[in-house]
Amino acid sequence: MGAVKKPTNTQGQVNKLTEYFRGVWTELKKVHWPNRQQLFTYTGVVLISVAIVAFLLWIVDSGLGLVLAKILP
Repeated sequence: MGAVKKPTNTQGQVNKLTEYFRGVWTELKKVHWPNRQQLFTYTGVVLISVAIVAFLLWIVDSGLGLVLAKILP
């Protein structure tokens, strides 16, 4: 005897997908979107912060490299 196939419930899947996107849309309406001035300010803060952290890591890396160069022949 052959295997019995279960009928696919495409309507149930469509309903789940529709409900998912309704939930996504509801959550997106709750988001506080920044205006143009806030966007430029926040972007500037992030870029400056990243530059400062990169500079500090470069200083530490260079210092450790010098120390290891003195220790190891």
